[in-house]
Amino acid sequence: MGFAKRLKKQIPADEALLQEAPSSASSDDPARKAWIDLKSQLRNELVDILDAGDLSEDTREQAFNKIKSAVIVIAGQRDLEISPHDYDRLANELVDEIKGLGPLEALIARDDIADIMVNGHDKVYIEVGGKVELSPIKFASDEQLLQICQRIVRMVGRRVDESSPICDARLLDGSRVNVIIPPLAINGPTLTIRKFRKDKLTIHDLVKFRSITPDAARLLQLIGRVRCNVLISGGTGSGKTTLLNCLTAFITHDERVVTCEDAAELQLQQDHVVSLETRPPNIEGGGQVSMADRVKNCLRMRPDRIIVGEVRGGEAFDLLQAMNTGHDGSMGTLHANNTRQALSRLESMIIASPAGSALPLRAIREMISSSVDIVVQASRLNDGRRVITAISEVTGMEEDVIVTQDLVKFQSQGRDENNKIIGHHLGTAITTPNFMNRAQQYGLGDQLLEVMTAINSI
Repeated sequence: MGFAKRLKKQIPADEALLQEAPSSASSDDPARKAWIDLKSQLRNELVDILDAGDLSEDTREQAFNKIKSAVIVIAGQRDLEISPHDYDRLANELVDEIKGLGPLEALIARDDIADIMVNGHDKVYIEVGGKVELSPIKFASDEQLLQICQRIVRMVGRRVDESSPICDARLLDGSRVNVIIPPLAINGPTLTIRKFRKDKLTIHDLVKFRSITPDAARLLQLIGRVRCNVLISGGTGSGKTTLLNCLTAFITHDERVVTCEDAAELQLQQDHVVSLETRPPNIEGGGQVSMADRVKNCLRMRPDRIIVGEVRGGEAFDLLQAMNTGHDGSMGTLHANNTRQALSRLESMIIASPAGSALPLRAIREMISSSVDIVVQASRLNDGRRVITAISEVTGMEEDVIVTQDLVKFQSQGRDENNKIIGHHLGTAITTPNFMNRAQQYGLGDQLLEVMTAINSI
């Protein structure tokens, strides 16, 4: 498709170019009206000049230069007074529409935004500092928003349309994307983006953000080093994936790691890593590759550790099987409100799976207790701060009950003058965890004892 046809299709109205205009601006604001009028004069002539060119293969810089040059030519022919800043602004907006994410480009570029939530073309919310606020950014129409959604999912070989109105995808920088469109989304296309941080967070960053204390961070480091099997539980937006990334930093570089995710977003720093993604069904309903299929396939790839981005179904059984068959140090995340609920939810997923449905409940619980060593709970407090609220250890079975013990707990102690939650990470008087023997095998028993003593001295 030529540039002119694509431009006309993707920008249904002149006002579509006005992406950064504040929503509070009055429709009869003279400056805003003059800006819209100027672009209305330029638009058709701009399309005609660039009709022979196709910008689809150009880099952003090349497309920007072509469009800016065309605008300068038009302005010179018609004696239009356009400032250098306005040349750049117009060219940038057109490039965003044709090759990028339109009005979302400005939000994607901001490092302080964690989530972008588009509820139809005229409501874009962002999360900054753990709090959700309305952004002045708007789309020109639902059609423009839908085109952006389709462009995103095409980047990773997926599709979203009336026959397949829900899609999970990712941006080129790794940011997680969820799209749901009409008829399932009543108020127009809905787009949610979990931003990918350009700077990889480390366990030291979590200490700096007061998500965890230095001593508890050292405990997590030892848990990763001695190859404990770990589940990270928490609610949506609690920082589970970030914490999983931090824990994987303690995997040694001589281990082969295989990751399984719906949309690849883990940032492992090791060299010997194989990253796998699931695949949704095609338009005929075939070709699906589920998370359980990926985890099963991992066992044939000679992994030392298996990392599952999120455990939510039948793959729970296969992950526990892997943990029980020599793949110590495997990790995964799941949704739960506390560490006990995490084990109950894992149990429910196994019962619902084809492989686990025939097993007696006691056998399932014995499998969980012998496979999972540590459960780490991540939470987002109502003041916006993300905190590791518990590090719990699975110690075994007593009759038909899985027994756990907390090694570290976060205790809230009210709020300060800025309405921020005050709290501390406290020990539970346990100085010799159940995985002490494992730590001693790795020559880290003395360090573990030192860390637990420091935690309990608070």
